[in-house]
Amino acid sequence: MSVGAPLTGRRDATAPGRRAAIATIEAHLPFLDTLAARLGAVTGDDPLALARITVLLPTRRACRSLAEAFLRRSEGRPLLLPRMQPVGDLDAEDLALLADEGEAADLELPPAIPGLRRRLRLARLVRAAKGGLLPGQAAMLAGALVRFLDEAQTEGADFANLARLVPEDYAAHWQDILKFLGIVTEHWPAMLSELGALDPADRRNRVLALQAERWRQNPPADPVIAAGLTGGVPAVAALMAEVATLPTGTVVLPGLDRGATEEVWAAIRTDPGHPQHLLAVFLDRMEMAPAAVEAWAFPGVAGGPPARIALAAAALLPAELTERWRDAGGIEHAALAGLRRIDCAGPQEEAQVIALLLRQHLEQKPGATAALVTPDRALARRVAGELERWGIEIDDSAGVPLNKTPPGVFLRLLLDLVAEQAAPVALLAALKHPLAAGGLAIEEFRALLRQLERTVLRGVRPAPGFTGIADALPAERSEERGFLARLQRRLLPLWEAAARREVPLRDLVASHIAAAEAMAASAEEPGAERLWRGEAGEAAGQFMAELLAAAEDHPAIDGGDYPALFESLLAGPVVRPRYGRHPRLAIWGLLEARLQRADLMVLGGLNDGVWPADPAEDPWMSRPMRRSFGIAPPERRIGLSAHDFLMALGAPEVVLTRATRVAGTPTLPSRWLLRLDTVLRAAGLEAALTRGPESRRPLAWQALLDRPHLEERGRVEPPAPRPPVAARPRALSVTEIETWMRDPYAIYAKHILRLRALEPLDAEPAARERGIFIHDALDAFVSRFPRELPADAEAQLLDCGRRAFGAFLSRPAIWAFWWPRFERIARWFLATERERRAGLYGLASETRGTLALAAPAGTFTLRAKADRIERRADGLVIADYKTGTVPTGPTVAQGLAPQLPLEAAIAMAGGFADVPPATIAALEYWRLSGLATPGEIQDIAPGDEAALVAAARAGLVDLVTRFDDPATPYRAAPVARNAPHFSDYAHLERVKEWRGAEEEEE
Repeated sequence: MSVGAPLTGRRDATAPGRRAAIATIEAHLPFLDTLAARLGAVTGDDPLALARITVLLPTRRACRSLAEAFLRRSEGRPLLLPRMQPVGDLDAEDLALLADEGEAADLELPPAIPGLRRRLRLARLVRAAKGGLLPGQAAMLAGALVRFLDEAQTEGADFANLARLVPEDYAAHWQDILKFLGIVTEHWPAMLSELGALDPADRRNRVLALQAERWRQNPPADPVIAAGLTGGVPAVAALMAEVATLPTGTVVLPGLDRGATEEVWAAIRTDPGHPQHLLAVFLDRMEMAPAAVEAWAFPGVAGGPPARIALAAAALLPAELTERWRDAGGIEHAALAGLRRIDCAGPQEEAQVIALLLRQHLEQKPGATAALVTPDRALARRVAGELERWGIEIDDSAGVPLNKTPPGVFLRLLLDLVAEQAAPVALLAALKHPLAAGGLAIEEFRALLRQLERTVLRGVRPAPGFTGIADALPAERSEERGFLARLQRRLLPLWEAAARREVPLRDLVASHIAAAEAMAASAEEPGAERLWRGEAGEAAGQFMAELLAAAEDHPAIDGGDYPALFESLLAGPVVRPRYGRHPRLAIWGLLEARLQRADLMVLGGLNDGVWPADPAEDPWMSRPMRRSFGIAPPERRIGLSAHDFLMALGAPEVVLTRATRVAGTPTLPSRWLLRLDTVLRAAGLEAALTRGPESRRPLAWQALLDRPHLEERGRVEPPAPRPPVAARPRALSVTEIETWMRDPYAIYAKHILRLRALEPLDAEPAARERGIFIHDALDAFVSRFPRELPADAEAQLLDCGRRAFGAFLSRPAIWAFWWPRFERIARWFLATERERRAGLYGLASETRGTLALAAPAGTFTLRAKADRIERRADGLVIADYKTGTVPTGPTVAQGLAPQLPLEAAIAMAGGFADVPPATIAALEYWRLSGLATPGEIQDIAPGDEAALVAAARAGLVDLVTRFDDPATPYRAAPVARNAPHFSDYAHLERVKEWRGAEEEEE
């Protein structure tokens, strides 16, 4: 087999009419494996010949993958590999340095400006141009300017043309934008000159241009191969053109469609969204017809079926030629072999289906490889998580944003802690991070933090800062006070720097690093060792070091602006794994998947707006302006994405997946899926990719993945614990008696298991707290004036209210809503008091009482704290203040609200201190709402008090007797209609699970 003249001999560079050496590896073949096989065949047995070849590739990932392809071909034998150089046929968001330092020195080019230094310098120019911007806002605008600079320089646009982009008939805001872009045309070049640096894209263009000129003047004697490049970057296309005409040069294009007609190629040349568009532009530049390009192949390198690529080419025809679909003839069976499509209900279902497919391929085909290719990073994370359930570790080679990695999150959370003045949520988020240890053993640190959380951080937020938390701690909690002091010492430099109005940025970064290392330190390891280890730690350390250097000459900023600035800067970098975790499985982004091939390729996230992605918003230019300026239209990015899709379809086995709904919203299939559907429908093969058993089976597996078999699950019984009688409570309050009747399991959980619900973090005072405040205020007033009301009764009651509300009155919502309601309650209460006190012999407030009852297992004690007990000539009035819902008459009559009758039973037995036993004259609820009717009194059993009290006491005796039987269970809400509206233990009772099972059975 011929391997091409450029590798076997030297062409005469001066010969007239010399022809460019251009080849292609067709899309159905694995590009890098085929390339390695061809180069290996050329060099034969000469161990040094391969090392003399220079191979130019699009990305560093492609260089590593080509090295692995050579290793596979040699079956592990050591080789001297070619010199592999990435030249950066990359998206504008991911530009790479294109020449090593030695080569740059030879070319005498200034270095590329570091990314963070560029962002901060541009941010300074942005703040100067736009007064009033905060540093974080300026950094975000500077990031947009960076992307504009990279894109414009990559395309080779001339910034001198900016002044001619906005004619007078354009809207005025375009003139404002043009004036703002003066930053990059006037101020930025001067600043770069001052720094002695170049923009990365500009430097890349110059390196490539100088390299092309060097080869033009002095053609290399050894072979040069430009492989896998599409010519999307003009400087790269110029270098490719030079390589193609070198005496020893060859350009190997990826997936060129050599069989398309001239009519199709003419349409492709004008359609930047077509996968072959860039290749067509390059061939036109070289004045070569596609049919004249040599097709490279090699025996033993197997690929997918060529017919499938022909099907894809038909589906991806330029829009102006899609009428040909009507005449679509028969499609070869081989085109559909190994190709299937799976539409899933949602993103989670899609991730599970993909994980099952990868696992199946791994287990059923030893030695075979599989990869998920998707631009959807959320889908990639889900698939990696699903694979972990089977102990399969897989890396997303597209990387993880640095601000999502553990060190990046920890650095952000520390700033949130300081910015939020140690508010409970921010404090616990930072200190519960796995990297937090505060110089202690990790177990000790976690235990102390949990103690602090339970003691003071749950419930209503304490005062700001560590001092506020310390003030809220009970005096005896010395251990937590020491822990707080330790935290404060380690965060003090950052805390103080953030509080200053003018502080050098370098000082802020240095104090941030010091605080992070101090908080990451454990008793066994220093903080720097724990914080900066691993790939993510190294990337975070490199980022902080670069930020520290970039901040050296940055003007002082307000310390409070640093968190937003840091957040903006940290959002850019990505951490990519050096080596994959699994040797046969991979997750690739589109950039990483270029030129790579696995035996099974799962193309996931095939929804419009995801693959291809929606064009990014351009804040600087309209489409016509971009065209005039010389920047490629957004459709060219779609064409690159289409080329990635086409190349991936060449794998032996391909599965196309998508989610039909995302966040409950229907999705639109990718335009390429719609095109495939249309071509197949025209050929009479509608749904050919989805109706086969191979497409349906993974969905069936996914449906069963987290659903146990009914015979394994069995009947779900309601909880019915039967603890020994000795462990059962022998004393309960009158309010707990109601809970005991409605939901016995809650009594079991609280008094036998001793479980207590945690207060929420940063809790706002709710209805419960409002009731406590009002109860405390009325109790304080009645206790202060138990007999005669003072002349200034309203002022005294309002003073009691202020004391009861305390510091909460500083909260706007309480002052604006709760306090006016209390003022109305106070006026109603005093009017009622003046009327009622005339006939009272005594008045008790918030008084405690008990009643001992004989029971089979021993004495049972009933406890109560009565809100109000009045002594009148006709007996006692038992009253309860209600700031919420008042029990209805039927509820009281059925005995399901026994609080007042049981308090009356205690009073009749003389169980309340300073309240002599007497008959019951009335049982009353005082509803205190503070609304249009501020208060009202409801007598729940006028004339029937004695019978109601007797029934309540008898019912309690019966209840105690039943639960003194060890066979009586503490059931969860035994009568559904009587279940409480809220229970702290509902999640333990799992009522919906077993009650649902009972309903299904019925």
